[in-house]
Parts: sequence; structure tokens; C-alpha cells
Amino acid sequence: MKILVSSCLLGCKCRYDGREQKVNISNFISDDFCLIPFCPEQAGGLPTPRIPCEIVGDKIINKNGEDKTKEFVKGANEALNLCNLFNIKYAILKSKSPSCGFGKIYDGTFSNNLIKGKGITANLLNNNGIKIFNENNFENIVTSK
Repeated sequence: MKILVSSCLLGCKCRYDGREQKVNISNFISDDFCLIPFCPEQAGGLPTPRIPCEIVGDKIINKNGEDKTKEFVKGANEALNLCNLFNIKYAILKSKSPSCGFGKIYDGTFSNNLIKGKGITANLLNNNGIKIFNENNFENIVTSK
């Protein structure tokens, strides 16, 4: 089974702050799984490191007030294209992210407040039938097959 995984969760230093957010997926990996790393923000053309962004209304705005919606949408579309190309039906995405968050995201005030919501990539993938998990519940993929 192929699974799209946020690159930062696999140890790639691609987060907005140039760091990774590696989680221990190694106990979960078996010959039954093929993990495909992907960072929608980089795929959308954003540099690493980059100014933090949050969803504000229907736009993605960075902390300096610049609109980065175009880049986030491009990265989300690239993720969906990859999933379609390789028939990927599951994704493990970074929680709270304006790209990958699913369930809770930051509220757009850059004050660490969380609200109910979905990141741009997570929403697009979910709307196209891809089951979304994060670093806190990825083990549930086994039971959802």
C-alpha cells in the first residue's frame, strides 16, 4: 500500500523554520507499505526556511501579511496529482499546518490558537477520497484498510 507522507514527518528539514518534525514511523513500516514523502509548500514554490503562514478567511497569509494562497494551492494540486498518478488512497500529514492540518489548524492570528479546520492540501485530498491521518493517529491506517 502506498501512503503519501508529509516529508517533515520523515525527517526532511522542510518545515517553515527549516527543521523537521520526525516521528517514529519505523515501527509501523513493513513490506506492505510504501511511504512517499511530499512537502506541498515546497512543491508550491515556497522556500525553506520561510515566513510562517496561516489561513485567514479564504487566503493563506504569512506573518508579514503577504498572500501565499497561490503557492499553497499549487502544492495541494501537486499532491493530488501525485496521489492520482500512483493510486495513493492514504496520507499521513502534519497536524495543524495550513497545508496539511486536518481537524484543527491555527486560527490566522499567529497567536498559537487552534480552531476546527483543514489545511489546503488535506482538504483537497480528503475531498478526492484520500483518507487523512496525522502524526498522532497514523497507526489507524492498518484498521481502516
